[in-house]
Amino acid sequence: MKPKVIVYKKVDKKILEFIENICDIAYFEKLDSQNSPLFLKELKAAQGILGSGLKVDKQFLDQAPLLKIVCNTSVGYDNLDLSELAERGIMATNTPDVLNETVADTIMGLILSTARRMPELDHWVKTGQWKSGLEEKWFGVDVHHKVLGIIGMGGIGSAVAKRAHFGFDMEILYHNRSRNEDAEQKYGATYCSLEELLTKSDYVCLMTPLTSQTENLMGRTEFELMKETSIFINASRGKTVDEEALIQAIQTGQILGAGLDVFVQEPVKVDNPLLSMKNVVTLPHIGSATYETRFKMAMLAATNLVAGLQGEIPPNLIKIK
Repeated sequence: MKPKVIVYKKVDKKILEFIENICDIAYFEKLDSQNSPLFLKELKAAQGILGSGLKVDKQFLDQAPLLKIVCNTSVGYDNLDLSELAERGIMATNTPDVLNETVADTIMGLILSTARRMPELDHWVKTGQWKSGLEEKWFGVDVHHKVLGIIGMGGIGSAVAKRAHFGFDMEILYHNRSRNEDAEQKYGATYCSLEELLTKSDYVCLMTPLTSQTENLMGRTEFELMKETSIFINASRGKTVDEEALIQAIQTGQILGAGLDVFVQEPVKVDNPLLSMKNVVTLPHIGSATYETRFKMAMLAATNLVAGLQGEIPPNLIKIK
């Protein structure tokens, strides 16, 4: 008998066919109140689940007595209670690396669009306000030859450093749990303290995973260290930033602006002050959102799932400390 698995995220037909060679699938393109009872029924017999965002904690696992593996279609896994999974002997996987280049493209897009005020000026043109030459009040700031500070020099951080170094001749500073000698050699990146990075950088890019150590990593003290001409970029997780402190820093002119792909609450509330700020570029968490990359992520998650249920070590098994 094939093992029962749940796929709770819309995926390409080819990926479903790949999984179906080994597993019996209960497929939910989207979870909502209408199909929730059916999902919980299927969960009781499920040996594996594949998707992203679903909170997998003690309460969830108590309803999944046969579960052997949980496969996230994301690089992040802050939705997983790793200690609870470890206690029950359940494997957990994610999909790192395959999204690095695409997310790095998004981050460079945020840097450029915020620095050159592209969304704001696009709206200005489309609403018929461009009636004469561009006045100085609409000018942006340069990106090339500026200092980029990267907090978190992992795979995505390194991909950003590559673009910034070779494409824009930027000086790269970085802060990380450990030194990344490869980034230092290839992109001329300089390892430094968080305080030094914040005080010297023209652009501060936050690229850390969300953990108990990184939650609210950027707060009032950190924003006060940044230059008044600096721009803050976040494409990691919303909760790595004290959002109230960020709002205050922008409102008071402590920093020049921000480019954000993530928020504390997603979808972001319509009354969030960040949405009314012209010097803040806001995106709906599109970091890896291209057809090609999302397919690769889902296929990698499916590969992890099938491997785990066949008694093999999944390629991207999360090491639970």
